[in-house]
Amino acid sequence: MNYQEALDFIHGTYKFGSKLGLENINYLLQLLGNPHEKVKVIHVAGTNGKGSTSSMIHSILKEEGYKVGLYTSPYLETFTERIQINGVNIPEERLAEITNLVKEKIQQMVAEGKNHPTEFEVVTAIGFYYFATEAVDYLVLEVGLGGRLDATNVVGNPLVSAITPIGFDHMQFLGNTLDKIAAEKGGIIKENSQVILYPQGEEVVKVIREICDEKNSPMSMVDFGDIEIHSTSIEGQKYSTKIFGKEFKNVEIHMAGIHQIYNSTTALAVVETLRRKYGVKISDESIYRGLKAARWPGRLEVLRKNPLTIIDGAHNTHGAEALKKSMETLLQDYPITLLIGMLADKDVEGYLELIIPHVEKVVVTEPDNPRAMKAEELAEKMIQYNKDIHIESSIPEAVKKAMEITEDAGAVVCAGSLYMIGEVRKNVRLLD
Repeated sequence: MNYQEALDFIHGTYKFGSKLGLENINYLLQLLGNPHEKVKVIHVAGTNGKGSTSSMIHSILKEEGYKVGLYTSPYLETFTERIQINGVNIPEERLAEITNLVKEKIQQMVAEGKNHPTEFEVVTAIGFYYFATEAVDYLVLEVGLGGRLDATNVVGNPLVSAITPIGFDHMQFLGNTLDKIAAEKGGIIKENSQVILYPQGEEVVKVIREICDEKNSPMSMVDFGDIEIHSTSIEGQKYSTKIFGKEFKNVEIHMAGIHQIYNSTTALAVVETLRRKYGVKISDESIYRGLKAARWPGRLEVLRKNPLTIIDGAHNTHGAEALKKSMETLLQDYPITLLIGMLADKDVEGYLELIIPHVEKVVVTEPDNPRAMKAEELAEKMIQYNKDIHIESSIPEAVKKAMEITEDAGAVVCAGSLYMIGEVRKNVRLLD
């Protein structure tokens, strides 16, 4: 099996849908020798911010000299982005080799009358096997969807379970109230584990606290009250804070947007917990260097200067709130052209209500995903805002159009779906 054949096999399992539950993945991992039991895990769940937070934790541990796995989803440009060690994607030939092994075990499962694993279960099994055979010191593991029944939740004893902001998304799977969604996300909490919670509404905090009490797991909520922001721009930010009483002065991060200061403070709380509760050797210098070096593509990422072109993975109303604040604080002097494409199963009206009033022109396109909303239908929903709207179903054409209609003194913001911005990223680079 070569790399392309591996991708064809993995993506071919899309037809088996998205089935939440652990029976399938547990059996598949058992056939692979239970690789998930051979790694030390920091497990990260939430609706927004979990990728950025995971990336920061990964970067800090890497700076200390550890061999650190990072498992995330979805990818922007290259499938192998999802499975990394110390910032290096899994080699294509290694992915092919492990996929071939996983395929053999799946054939055995099916022959025994078991259900065929879903695409996410297959990828998760590949990831665990790679990290275990590469003997990583730590694995920063991002939940795919929800928590309780997510394939990553086969992990039995994570060092830390971190929960980032919880909001309304994937409601057809997780429930239509915040307490139901919080209960699913809080499902990653295990007996006698350390829990770090990003500050949020009392409804969510109450549910997470109840789960922690039931599991005899201490919960520490990050305190944003001690944050002092020194500077913030589209290029990066500097701030000081205290974590569990310890001062961190003049912390620098290159990720833009105030929400990334909060995400990095959450990452700090996770790392400080590793130091205090487990005696993990992590110097202050590694923390500062790690946060400064951390990057998370596709989150307020600047691609070019003239016109200023930014891609952002905001794809739900919680993400739209953060993007709106960033536009108000970082782009207040720029006339903005929005390049947008969305999935039909999102809260499209809620998203548009937050973002469209802050832009002058809109280019509407379609993500490369079966759940994509047609460009014409999305444009129809914007008519009430009386903006200059252009429809280009093709992403390359949409990128060209956005550049054409934006002056050098303006800004192009590309957002709406993670399944779109990776393609936008490629096409913006082609312009240079």
